[in-house]
Amino acid sequence: MELLQLYKITISFFIIFLLFHVQSVVSADPRYEACEPRNCGTGPNISYPFYIHGAGVDFCGQPGFKVLCEENKPIYSTTRGPYVVKDISYTNQTFRLVAAELDNAACLAPSHYFIFDDSSLRFLSNHADIQFFYGCNETFKLKLEKSSVPCASNSSYHSFVALVPNGVTMSVGEGCKSTIAVPINLDGDQSIQTITTVDYVELLKTGFTLEWPGDACGTICGESGGRCGYDNGVTVCFCPDGTHPESCKKGKSGRTTLIGKSGRTTLIAVVVASFVAFLVVSIIIWCLWRKYSINNYFIFCWKPTNKARRDVEAFLRNNSPISVRRYSYLGVKKMTNSFSERLGQGGYGSVYKGKLRDGRFVAVKVLNKLKGNGEEFINEVATISRTSHVNVVTLLGFCYQGRKRALIYEFMPNGSLEKFIFEENPESNYHNKLGWEMLFQISLGIARGLEYLHRGCNTRILHFDIKPHNILLDENFSPKISDFGLARVCSRDESIISKLSARGTAGYIAPEVFCRNFRGVSHKSDVYSYGMMVLEMVGGRKNINVGGHTSQIYFPHWIYKRIELNEELGLERIVDEEDQIRVKKMIMVSLWCIQTDPLNRPAMSEVIEMLEGNLDSLKVPPKPFLSSP
Repeated sequence: MELLQLYKITISFFIIFLLFHVQSVVSADPRYEACEPRNCGTGPNISYPFYIHGAGVDFCGQPGFKVLCEENKPIYSTTRGPYVVKDISYTNQTFRLVAAELDNAACLAPSHYFIFDDSSLRFLSNHADIQFFYGCNETFKLKLEKSSVPCASNSSYHSFVALVPNGVTMSVGEGCKSTIAVPINLDGDQSIQTITTVDYVELLKTGFTLEWPGDACGTICGESGGRCGYDNGVTVCFCPDGTHPESCKKGKSGRTTLIGKSGRTTLIAVVVASFVAFLVVSIIIWCLWRKYSINNYFIFCWKPTNKARRDVEAFLRNNSPISVRRYSYLGVKKMTNSFSERLGQGGYGSVYKGKLRDGRFVAVKVLNKLKGNGEEFINEVATISRTSHVNVVTLLGFCYQGRKRALIYEFMPNGSLEKFIFEENPESNYHNKLGWEMLFQISLGIARGLEYLHRGCNTRILHFDIKPHNILLDENFSPKISDFGLARVCSRDESIISKLSARGTAGYIAPEVFCRNFRGVSHKSDVYSYGMMVLEMVGGRKNINVGGHTSQIYFPHWIYKRIELNEELGLERIVDEEDQIRVKKMIMVSLWCIQTDPLNRPAMSEVIEMLEGNLDSLKVPPKPFLSSP
């Protein structure tokens, strides 16, 4: 195609483009029809300041009021999880939410608490908190009246719930592992009562109400026959005959007139915008002509992005997580104070400490490069954004801008488990802080997190890189599984996944992952890695210790012999019979987990039962067949 012909087409396009936009100024605004109130099949009608994301009507509401339609339900997302919108009062400017995990749930035991993403929202005056206390002993005491949560308790793990007055903060308390506060509404004439006289189940199902600040647009624009919207950072009024700043002001003919200063300004803006569009299209056509005629690039053209970048952008465009925010690189740089405080470094890149606008600290993992087609970056965003569990780290955001890539996680003050359990680490506080009770609870928490990944999600998530470095500890040393770069997602009924290239870290990889002579790869591969990691927690060192005594080079075989012969374990810091029981449970469970045949390994639900059960019921497993890797 000759260049002259290309420019003829361009000029024709420009004329059509200009006529269309001039006509759009003096004719009806299609956004008026688009912003008609609608619902998700059930629930309240959605209109300004709310809008339904993904329906092409993002201009119909304020940025902080995005609603998604999932399973015919309106979903409002925060950094702590999705909430179902039960009703909206546009007159009172309030909306009522119920956590999605509690909506129609059999067991009302929440795993996270609500956090404002928009600081302008506020609770109503009748707001109170229902506080759940998890992992308490039977002697747990509380100043307020409390009640047991049967569905979240067992013989050794007790859970309680209490109604907390507005403005009162309750700590975890002695004898409990964690606590979650959930906001609720009290009736107007209902005083603060004890949990024994308030049906907390009904209160949780009713949810809580938030109020948004006043906005005159809803009244002024609506009374003039228009519909409010949001355009270029300002609130506007979409009218049947065009867009107006505040309300639908009509001329004598009933249509918007362009006579006058504002009309001329609008027309000039349209002409200028059209001319700019003409120049851009001309440059694009010139670039294409240069490319296909002399196989070169014009000075103003950008080279096409590589396949990895296109794959990642396509995924982010089609599978954008509802609860994870996308940041610009400038935003990442600002939250980390220009990457001033580095927390760690690895082959993937570096981790920096950051701070969000709401004051929360975060860990920002900046990636050096994409591997393959960006698979690890895609896995990290796609996999972890599906999860919501107390023992799985929360992904709060990500950055993908050109060659700049970063992942933003909740901040874990105590870092990784690795620095606490290996005695050769000069910074290790292993002997000072992590006694056997703490190590046992950490191993139990990791097991619960893995069991959630394998069975608690709509899809099964296989991690493939369970090791101490990827277990993070919060301020209470509660463990959280992190780093999903190697993870695989499969359906819950898919027991064996297709063969894949060896993935993981030496010393933790299950035999079937790197050797085709064993059974297929499944969730039992994570069980093997878990077992190897817990054995390192017991031994206080790497399972393969080249500098050790010959008989202790491969710790799993050495400790198995002790168990088999019923000898003293020879481990430090065992101070009483309870410590002895905890250590033996961890060893026995780990040896079952590292069985060579995946069929002989327990599922993570069975691992939890063994750890919480009686030691006498545990049988000594067969000796693992493989020697040290």
